[in-house]
Amino acid sequence: MSKIQQNRNKIGVGEVLCFVVLCILAILIIYPLCWILMSSFKDYQGIYGDVWGLPKKWLWENYVTAWNKGISQYFVNSLIVTIATLAGVVFVSSFAAFGVCQIKGKIGNFVFLFCLCGLLLSPQVCLLPLFMLLKALKLKNTLGAMILPYIAFRLPVSIMLIRSFFIGISKEMEEAAILDGATLFQIYKEIYLPLSKPIMSTVVIMTTYYAWNEFVFATIFVDSSKLRTIPVGLMAFSDGLMTEWGVVLAGMVIACLPIMILFIAMQKNFVRGMMAGSVKG
Repeated sequence: MSKIQQNRNKIGVGEVLCFVVLCILAILIIYPLCWILMSSFKDYQGIYGDVWGLPKKWLWENYVTAWNKGISQYFVNSLIVTIATLAGVVFVSSFAAFGVCQIKGKIGNFVFLFCLCGLLLSPQVCLLPLFMLLKALKLKNTLGAMILPYIAFRLPVSIMLIRSFFIGISKEMEEAAILDGATLFQIYKEIYLPLSKPIMSTVVIMTTYYAWNEFVFATIFVDSSKLRTIPVGLMAFSDGLMTEWGVVLAGMVIACLPIMILFIAMQKNFVRGMMAGSVKG
C-alpha cells in the first residue's frame, strides 16, 4: 500500500471533531422529534407522569381526534396553497431563468440583477402595501391572498438557482437543436427541463417548506377560520385543547409528515441541486 493510500485511510483529529459535532447536532434535532412522536400517543397523565418513557397504551385515537377537530381542514388548505404556489414558482422561475440565459451581454446581466432585486424586499416591510393591494383586488380573505405573495417572494431566489444551473448546460446541445429546427420553447421543454431535475428538486423542497410553514401572511391576509393553513390552525387548535396535549402533539406530527416525506424522497437531488447551483454562475 502506498503512502498516499495510507494517508487517506488515516482519520485525522479534525474529522473526528467534525463527526462528534454532527452527532451532537443530529441528537439535538432527532430527540425532540422522537419525544413529540412518543408523546402524541399518550394521554395527559402519561405525558406529565412519565415524560421520558414510552406510552403504556398507544392512543391512536389521538390522531383521529386531531384530524376530526380541525386538522383535516387546515391540512387541505395548506395542501391547496402549497401545490398552487409550487406550480406557479416552478413554471415562472424556470421559464424566466431560461429567458435570462438567452439574453446575451450586459442586457442579460441587467435583467438578471433586476430579477434579484426581489431579494432586497422584506416580507414584513411589504405587509401594509400588500394588504391594501389585496383588499383593492378583493382577494383578501381568500386562498389567493396567500398564494400570490408566496409566489412573488419565492421567485427571485428560485430564478437565481435555476439560472445558475442552466448556464452550465452545454451550448452545443442547444445549437444542434436549433439546426434541427427546434423552437426556443422546444429547447426549453426537451433539453433544459429534463437536465435540470436536481435544481428543480431543490426549488420544489425550498418552496414547499416555505409555503407550508409560512405564518405572517396567513395570519394577516386571511380572517376566516375555514381558510386557515396548518401554522395558523395549529395555534388556534392548541388554544382550544390546552389540556389534551396528546391530541395537540398528534396534530403537530400530522403537520410535519408531508415535509419530512418530501425531503426524504428528494434528498439526493436536493443536495446535488444545491451543490450545482452554488458552483456555477
